[in-house]
Amino acid sequence: MSKQQTTHFGFTDVPVEKKQRLVADVFDSVAIKYDLMNDLMSAGIHRLWKRFTIEKSAARAGNKILDLAGGTGDLAALFSPIVGVNGQVVLADINDSMLKVGRDRLIDKGLINNIEFAQVNAEALPFADNYFDCITIAFGLRNVTDKQKALESMFRVLKPGGRLLVLEFSKPANEMLNKAYDAYSFNLLPKIGKWITGDEESYRYLAESIRMHPDQETLKQMFEKACFEDCEYHNLTGGIVALHRGFKY
Repeated sequence: MSKQQTTHFGFTDVPVEKKQRLVADVFDSVAIKYDLMNDLMSAGIHRLWKRFTIEKSAARAGNKILDLAGGTGDLAALFSPIVGVNGQVVLADINDSMLKVGRDRLIDKGLINNIEFAQVNAEALPFADNYFDCITIAFGLRNVTDKQKALESMFRVLKPGGRLLVLEFSKPANEMLNKAYDAYSFNLLPKIGKWITGDEESYRYLAESIRMHPDQETLKQMFEKACFEDCEYHNLTGGIVALHRGFKY
């Protein structure tokens, strides 16, 4: 009998086929308070990280943008006025609860003229080859079961000349910062999660999932394995977060 394939869910090994459901349960639990928690966890700095991502995307009028794991629509809201009426922004997420929150937020902002919504799995994107000018995925790649497969799927749907930007928690460059970050992540963060959302375990998973995510150089190599070129990354806030970018030529 062949051994059952497993993957990590935080620090726990689980059967591959169960991870997607477990991750969905996490985001079903926190969707309503997701934006508030982001502001509290990062002291609002996540908004600066996302604006830097927009700048590095080189998005312009008429572009087709795919925002994967787009959740509550922060990046989609920024892209919408840039691409304009002749452009298209697809806000995509595998989680229905997050997608509903994002759709409601963008409708409230009046930003639905050039935004579409899609519930998709990043590992098997249901879009045509060579379709998008730019793909972004912010704080979502670490939750994907097969990250390499997802990167290859993103490469397929990008146009030649298109670019992928992955904004994700990463590995702090400074050891003292790393220790302070660990202390915050495993001691304070779950308590904030319990206080705001009533869910301590989901934010304990968040801290664990960050530690299990590939470091900066490893993720860059994964980009290259997926055939992206001119791959680079920018450490933000001392490497707590990194923005990776790669091009399809």
